[in-house]
Amino acid sequence: MKKWRLRFHRLLNNYMALPTDVLLELPRITMIGQLHVYIENHQGLVVYSDTELKLNTHQGFIQILGSSFVLKMMHAEEILLEGEIKEVKFIPFE
Repeated sequence: MKKWRLRFHRLLNNYMALPTDVLLELPRITMIGQLHVYIENHQGLVVYSDTELKLNTHQGFIQILGSSFVLKMMHAEEILLEGEIKEVKFIPFE
């Protein structure tokens, strides 16, 4: 089933020229140095402190570790984090 879904999404991507992240419901992560991280297409906030941010996605979790974190902007599926970013990690569902 998973292979069929992936083939179907690739066909749609080629036919409709839609980005893969949109079709596969993948998060898009944009970093500006070690100061800002902008994440689109997440499914909600799981953990937030001044040293850790953890977001839920369709495939698992995104964990960001560092220090002096400040949420600059948060919408339903977008978040902008500012601080000293030391590590960005994807943790798949088991």
